[in-house]
Formats: sequence, structure tokens, C-alpha cells
Amino acid sequence: MTPDEWAIVRLTLLVGGVAVAATLPLAFALALLLARGRFPGKLLVDGLVHLPLVVPPVVTGWVLLLAFAPAGPLGRLLDAWFGTSVLFRWTGAAIAAGVMALPLMVRAIRLSIEAVDRRLEQAARTLGAGPWRAFGTVTLPLSLPGVLAAAVLGFARAIGEFGATITFVSAVPGETETLPLAIYSALQRPGGEAIVWRLSAISVALALVALVASEALARRAGRGTHVL
Repeated sequence: MTPDEWAIVRLTLLVGGVAVAATLPLAFALALLLARGRFPGKLLVDGLVHLPLVVPPVVTGWVLLLAFAPAGPLGRLLDAWFGTSVLFRWTGAAIAAGVMALPLMVRAIRLSIEAVDRRLEQAARTLGAGPWRAFGTVTLPLSLPGVLAAAVLGFARAIGEFGATITFVSAVPGETETLPLAIYSALQRPGGEAIVWRLSAISVALALVALVASEALARRAGRGTHVL
């Protein structure tokens, strides 16, 4: 491993970590809304949340590019409020990774919340707890392993993101070139097979560790929600 390759790994971990940290609160709110909410258009909201799973990633990246371009609505806001842009920067790569990881995180958290026996909340309510206190003291602790599993699964998806990232922020060495983009770039160069092997091995190892951890947490969540 060369210093440049270690820098790529560090950037990938940074992008994945920031993407999950920034997306997790939104994922939890959406999962709670879909799990417990009753409102018109719920199916449409559910479809929009999961849309990045089924549309080509380049389409998601193109939409992000339109939104965050200097003339785009979010791009103008960032320039007016902070005088900055996320184009061709690692923050843009984190946004793309977060958007692509969001549907998986929402689904995992939603299943974890729905698995909690609501009779436990009702028992807490009969003891004088309000709805939010019952949720915070009963449902949230029981669903927490599922939330952690969702975060780990989202991290695995974020560090493997390629299509939306390269469309949105391109592959800028040292700034947006994460592991998938670096592997693709190495494939385009003569003699880059050794780099591809090394970076691919690291990608597989990181993804495998994340998937195993996510599965272990999901099983723990399943056991924790059973009523004895």
C-alpha cells in the first residue's frame, strides 16, 4: 500500500462516516413516520424514499448536480449563506453517499420499530407515561440495535457508492476519489492491476465487516423485541 492508497482509504472512511452521521437522524424520522404515521400519500412518500434504490445511480447524481449547481436552488442557498459549494469536494461525495444509503437505513430502522410490541408502550402509558416518554423509554431502547444495524448497513453502502458520486462530484484525486472511483480509475490505466487488487481487497474486507456487524445487530434487535 502506497501513501496515496492509504489516503484514498482514509477519504473513503471519512465520506462514509459523515454520510451516515448526517443521514441517520433523517432516516430515523422517516422510518418513524412510515412505521407509525397514518396520512394521505403515505405510499407516495414511501416510494420517494426508496426511489434511489431502483433508479440508475447516475440519475440520482444528475439530480444532485442540478440541485447543488451554482444556479441550482440548494447551490444558491449554500453560496448565499456560507459562500461555499459542494461540487468537486468531499462534502459533495458524502451527500451522494448519504442519499444512496438513506433508503436502506430507513427500511432497517422501520422494520426495527415495527417489530416492537406496542403493548409495551400501552403498558407504559397506563403507568402515567406520555406518548413521547413511552416511546423514548420503551420503543427507542428496544429498537436501538436495529438503528445501529441500519447505520452500519448505510456505512457499507456509502463506502461502496460509485455512480451518483462520479456524476455529481467527479473523481478528483485527494478530494472526491473514494475507493470505488479509485478502482475504476486504476482499471483505465495500463499496469493498474496491482492497485485494483489491493484496493478491491480493502473494499471487500470493509464491506464484509460492515455486513457481518449489521447482521449481528439486526439479530440482536429481533431478540430484544420479543415479549417474554
